[in-house]
Amino acid sequence: MAAKKPLVVVTRKLPDAIEARMRELFDARLSRDDKPMSQSALVEALREADALVPTITDAINAEMIDQAGEQMRLIANFGNGVDHIDVTSALRRGITVTNTPGVMTEDTADMTMALILATARRIAEGARVIPEGHWAGWSPTWMLGRRITGKRLGIIGMGRIGQALALRARAFGMSIHYHNRRRAAAPVEAALEATYWDSLDQMLARMDFVSINCPHTPATYHLLSARRLKHLRPEAIVINTARGEVIDEAALTRMLEAGEIAGAGLDVYEHAPAMSPQLIALARAGKVTLLPHMGSSTHEGRADMGEKVILNIKTLMDGHRPPDRVLPNML
Repeated sequence: MAAKKPLVVVTRKLPDAIEARMRELFDARLSRDDKPMSQSALVEALREADALVPTITDAINAEMIDQAGEQMRLIANFGNGVDHIDVTSALRRGITVTNTPGVMTEDTADMTMALILATARRIAEGARVIPEGHWAGWSPTWMLGRRITGKRLGIIGMGRIGQALALRARAFGMSIHYHNRRRAAAPVEAALEATYWDSLDQMLARMDFVSINCPHTPATYHLLSARRLKHLRPEAIVINTARGEVIDEAALTRMLEAGEIAGAGLDVYEHAPAMSPQLIALARAGKVTLLPHMGSSTHEGRADMGEKVILNIKTLMDGHRPPDRVLPNML
């Protein structure tokens, strides 16, 4: 008699090939409408399933985890960041948490570089001109942007994505600077021709572009606070493809409205999916470039993430430690 397949609840629509593979391997309960699960639905899944596959849109707190069934063994996050999951509470209940590291590095670095170019050269603003019928022909002083070659890029978070961004920015002739909780190894610094700044405040005061590439943790919440943002030069441009909570969005918006910094390119937001009307007005005025959390949105990346989720589930259910286990001291 064949062994009973583990019940795996998936909270959002995943690529078709991934869902097909999950149906083969597991008793997979898939999402039909691709809408974020309600808290009550998540609790019910935790009570019934052997494994839960959530995404960034699913907040799973200690109170919810405390209601998990005895059979619940794994929260296999579809994504790298796990700040929406109370990892400590899960482990206390004997529930393993995994993520999908590494698969979105190149895609997110591509999008970060794209935002640097789009914001500096006003690409999104310019792309609207012809379709809206506002182009009267070339002019020597119209739609002027900012050159990026020779400019200083300050990267906050020199992990996989930060390093991948540094490689791209160097190819565009940018000078690489970074702040990280730990200094990168000397060979990495040498390969990237990167300058380390122990003081984030001092780095911010000297950069032309600042890119956020660190995770959201209690230590990085509002890392770019209202006080720190004041260190930025009036010509500076802020880019964020990491987590919206790392920046005090209200303070950033006020500075953009006052012309205290030159612009911003954002793919993530502090209260997403709710959007600040002030930020939207700034985008319409060409002061910011706003994207709908597209940093890792490639066919290849989503497929790779799904394969990692499947591997983590199968490995644990086979009695082994999954390769992408997350522990509290890793956050």
